Amino acid sequence: MEQPAPLFDSLPYYDNDLEIHPILREKVQHELAVETQKIQQEALHPRVPPPVELFVNNPLLSAELRRVEARKPLIAIDTSRYQLTSSSSMPSTDEGWKSALDGAYAQLEHQRIRHNNLALLQQYGSNAWRTHNYFLEANVKNAEKLLEELKEQTTNLNRERKNSQTRLGNQLTSLESRWTELISSILQIELANVALEAEVARLNKRETELAGSI
Repeated sequence: MEQPAPLFDSLPYYDNDLEIHPILREKVQHELAVETQKIQQEALHPRVPPPVELFVNNPLLSAELRRVEARKPLIAIDTSRYQLTSSSSMPSTDEGWKSALDGAYAQLEHQRIRHNNLALLQQYGSNAWRTHNYFLEANVKNAEKLLEELKEQTTNLNRERKNSQTRLGNQLTSLESRWTELISSILQIELANVALEAEVARLNKRETELAGSI
């Protein structure tokens, strides 16, 4: 099956009407503004899907999403249980001493875990960081390579479009000039026909007058 010929209704690399006639740019901008306003006022196209509701089956995530959309502050966890009681505020009840003791246990466990993490970081952190940097550098190189390929493809595509549109534009100019010449020739032929018809009418009238005088 033959592919349909491409239809070019605009040649932006060739058409320069906006530069030649600046008034056209204002008219185009005005028409675009009018059409944009119409589109904004009209309802969405029936094929446009409805908005997607996120986390319908998860009320916790749904509530968190609404909080973020409303720009409300996050209600963080209570950190008072991780704070040690100072000597100036010693508890006076058994419940207060138990709370202070629990806080001391939490602080002690936190420091123990922190000490273990620092020891692991000192032993394995440098190698892990080097490996992480290696992967980051590899990702950067791949992204830069992909970017250069896309830039090259874009440049080649624009170059092909410009060459193609310039060639088509020259053909249009040649055809338009030929069309103008043909129209001019047709007008000249029509004027010549009118002149000949007038001459024929004059000769017929003259012939009639001569035939009547004989």
